[in-house]
Amino acid sequence: MSAPASALRAEWTKLRTLPSTAWLLLALTAATVAVGAAVTGSVDTSHCDTPAGCAEDTPRLALSGVQAGQVAAVVLGALAVGGEYATGTIAATLAAVPRRATVLLAKAAVVGAAVAAAGTAAVLASLAAARLLLPRGGFTAAHGYPPLSPADGPTARAALGTVLYLVLVALLSLGAAAALRDSAGAITGVLTVLWIVPAVTPFVGDPAWRDRLDRYAPMSAGLAARSTRALDTLPIGPWAGLGLLAAYAAAALAIGGALFTARDA
Repeated sequence: MSAPASALRAEWTKLRTLPSTAWLLLALTAATVAVGAAVTGSVDTSHCDTPAGCAEDTPRLALSGVQAGQVAAVVLGALAVGGEYATGTIAATLAAVPRRATVLLAKAAVVGAAVAAAGTAAVLASLAAARLLLPRGGFTAAHGYPPLSPADGPTARAALGTVLYLVLVALLSLGAAAALRDSAGAITGVLTVLWIVPAVTPFVGDPAWRDRLDRYAPMSAGLAARSTRALDTLPIGPWAGLGLLAAYAAAALAIGGALFTARDA
């Protein structure tokens, strides 16, 4: 068996045998679905002049829980590296696979695959829950809101983009943990980076600066992937936003990988 294949197998074994992994993936799915259902169930057409006049982006509404579910993805990504430093098992890992770039890439692959699987389940369940809840709020086909379906082009793109968003924030966290060698620091840092700009933006008086912050902040840019309506009014398009988030994740992995390779275990 080649070294990369052996590293992948070892990292997958470690990830799936950790009790925290199953709980975090369950938390990712449950939080995404529960928050999405709560938000979807709280919105109706009564505040609009006409139901069709609401122009609600129902796929985005259904997938609003990803902002909660991403916390579990961030924690999982950080623990994949930081957990081994905390327990001291990183020395055994590097003894078995001396090429550190191979170790980091294997960790990224298995974390990405696990988050993608849980994220897919969460997204599909969120769309199914919204399909049941939206008609109760007046979002019906007769009012211009067809039932949500992953077979619909814009909804499928939003669903795929949301899964990719979760994978990318997990990889961003993994890269940060490789750089810091500490799970708690990586989790705190990544969640701060994700949430700080959306928290500050409403208090910025200049509309041009608000637009710039929404366009380049990792979370705001990445979550544009959920949008299916009025895309020309967004600070950044869905795919461009995901591309920007991917660049942030790649930079974190590159920096983390460089430090991981250059220093002692």
